[in-house]
Amino acid sequence: MKLREVKEILDADIIVGTEKLDMEVFTAFGADLMSDVLAFAKAGSLLLTGLTNAQVIKTAATRHIAAIILVRGKEPSTEAIDLAKELQIPILTTKYILFETAGILYSKGIVGCLKKVENDFLHS
Repeated sequence: MKLREVKEILDADIIVGTEKLDMEVFTAFGADLMSDVLAFAKAGSLLLTGLTNAQVIKTAATRHIAAIILVRGKEPSTEAIDLAKELQIPILTTKYILFETAGILYSKGIVGCLKKVENDFLHS
């Protein structure tokens, strides 16, 4: 699915990255704990989160996240916007809550980065 389709189905606003609307995305990961993003998110995925600070952008860059979808109508900090522009990571914002955002995307063919956590992660 193209990022522009994600924007449309989530009734999202683009904060950064209008030039990347033709980017294809196939997977997503939702979290507010950046340690979970580092552990489980896959490169090229959408990151669904309610966090709006620059650390989210830094984490997304580390994991090669395709785009960040801010949920619950959240707006990114100025520092986050500036860093996203510099690193060329699109940021969109939607008024849907995280659960609904994930469900909408899933119903349209976007799948999760993983289905469940393996035991190795649970005991580390």
